[in-house]
Amino acid sequence: MVKGKRKPLEEIKSFIDAYNNILIVGCGGCVSVCMAGGQKETNVLKADLNRLYKPDKTRKCIKTLTIERQCNMQFLAELDEIVQEHDCLLSMACGAGVQYLAERFTEKPVFPAINTVGIGVDRGIGIYEEKCRACGECMLAYTGGICPVTRCAKGLFNGPCGGTQKGLCEVSMFKGMDDVSCAWYDIYERLKKQNRLDCILKIKNPPQWQDQVQRTIVQEPYEDRYLKKVA
Repeated sequence: MVKGKRKPLEEIKSFIDAYNNILIVGCGGCVSVCMAGGQKETNVLKADLNRLYKPDKTRKCIKTLTIERQCNMQFLAELDEIVQEHDCLLSMACGAGVQYLAERFTEKPVFPAINTVGIGVDRGIGIYEEKCRACGECMLAYTGGICPVTRCAKGLFNGPCGGTQKGLCEVSMFKGMDDVSCAWYDIYERLKKQNRLDCILKIKNPPQWQDQVQRTIVQEPYEDRYLKKVA
């Protein structure tokens, strides 16, 4: 699930300083689950902003509204009327939601209140760990379910670099860094435990960097509808 974290309050304030009527739009999807941009978080952000502006006696009208999802246009229709009453929008969705909101309401400035961190798992209440970079070339079948693109500091596809020592990544040598295990050491140990070390000998081609261009995901049952077949 997509994970996000609220931007620093001063940065958010800099987005809206020039506007008087602000609508904070929350999202009931991923950012709500990771407690970054749901209904509770929109109310907290509103209170924080009002408290920030109070000493300056700056008059701001800040309202909140949380919709089910910002990455689906049918849910954005709920905002059509209320948006017209505001000078700008503060989106508490992921980067995709921010862009979709801006696409629907092109006449209004739309600002992100959240930094989209990545795709991850819940390690506990309020703590999440990135597990996937959505690179488009999943290798988990060959690496014992450990993602080298995310886990390896260099994103190496075919084994460790020369900096690994005693199972640790070389970044562990930097002052202030906790011990960071080498992804490929962990992959080796995992495959060894599963009696699948032959997988580590299969050389993977370098990634084609599909993630460097905007991608559209079409699920297989809908390919005939959206994709033109190449003869």
